[in-house]
Amino acid sequence: MRVACSGWRSSEPVTVLTEKPPTIAYLFTTFPKSTETFLQREIIGMQARGVNLRIYSLHGGGGEFRGTSTSSVGPLCVERFSKWRLMELIWKIPFESARRPGVLFELLRGLATRRARSWINFWENMLGAGFACVYARHFRKNPPALIHAAWSGAPATAAWILWRINGHRYSAAAHAYDIYEHGGDWWLREKLLPAAFVHTSTEMGRGTLIERGVPAGKIACIRRGLDALPPLKPLRTPRTALRLVCVARLVEKKGLRHQLRLYAGLRDAGFAFEARIAGDGPLRGELEALARELRLTSCVVFTGHLPGQEILDQLAWADVLVHTGIVAPSGDRDGLPNVIPEAMSAGVLVVTSPAAATTEAVTDGVTGLVAPVDEPEVWMTALRRLATDDGFAESLRRAAHRWVEENFDAHKNAARILAQFEQAILNPELNRNPH
Repeated sequence: MRVACSGWRSSEPVTVLTEKPPTIAYLFTTFPKSTETFLQREIIGMQARGVNLRIYSLHGGGGEFRGTSTSSVGPLCVERFSKWRLMELIWKIPFESARRPGVLFELLRGLATRRARSWINFWENMLGAGFACVYARHFRKNPPALIHAAWSGAPATAAWILWRINGHRYSAAAHAYDIYEHGGDWWLREKLLPAAFVHTSTEMGRGTLIERGVPAGKIACIRRGLDALPPLKPLRTPRTALRLVCVARLVEKKGLRHQLRLYAGLRDAGFAFEARIAGDGPLRGELEALARELRLTSCVVFTGHLPGQEILDQLAWADVLVHTGIVAPSGDRDGLPNVIPEAMSAGVLVVTSPAAATTEAVTDGVTGLVAPVDEPEVWMTALRRLATDDGFAESLRRAAHRWVEENFDAHKNAARILAQFEQAILNPELNRNPH
């Protein structure tokens, strides 16, 4: 029997299974991971809807995940894959190959006829294959209703091979890294075509997957979300010096060299501002050296990595969130970074480059401003107007807050993902058994 009920903190109807909660096995590369709060919110949303979850972390992570704040939902145990168990492949590869020789043949043929896009992607796929072989018997003994790969790298490889070996239904998520880094995952199309559905969080990602041969009807574009929307903070007046914040990993795709040069241009033009760059990453030393070279140390602060509450404190301080994303030489780019809707929900004005999917949330002149990173005069005009035009700034803030209310509710969006899970569970034709 199936009934419709309202999702937690949402009026959107959610169809649930009443006899027994479905068991979903979630496969992650690393879980929990401090820089992937959007995935933690997805798990919290599933818990709140009574889904029976089994979580596997293929590389690092593991332990106890906090669960939700509701008293009826306890913490989850995240099973961490021990790399020592890869020693079991000595006897498990021959055993599983004898059961399904076609799977081994297909993998070997692929290894012999194609080159990996990068060494890291090669080893991600090998890790997923090793996990699947080691855990094949475990999943046969304790079959979930559905396996969901939270990434299209190692987790999707594991889910795809478990489908080939055991016939488990599976679905997969494809994020910007999976789709674009070095041209996308090595086996992306092969892994996504048999999936019951593919979850992506941007229309940009959806369009690229269609271009690469994934049927449009198989792709569900469901955005990430926030647990709760904060109240809209008052507009600070006057806004001099203008308070700018950037929350980002210090990596190529964030365009931070461009950002520092923009700050130097602002200073040289006599524009009063204070800037904070919150985050860490491999480019930190280089960026701090560039800031010293550009004589920015008095007006630009690198805070390093900050936990969630301290990020909220930075947004409470800031007038404007600055995002200077670019397409990195490797092809990697942002989808829609979580911090943009987070800032929009809090009443922080947003100026973003047009790279990637940021403009799916930031419509120029409506919910924020858009400025190419190589046009500093456009940035100067945008920031001057935000510093001085209270009416315009207020209209942007209110429209941005409405966009987040309508599009970025984690509970509402978790309900939509759950509906996809249930459709996959109840309709085996979506993920036909390969045997």
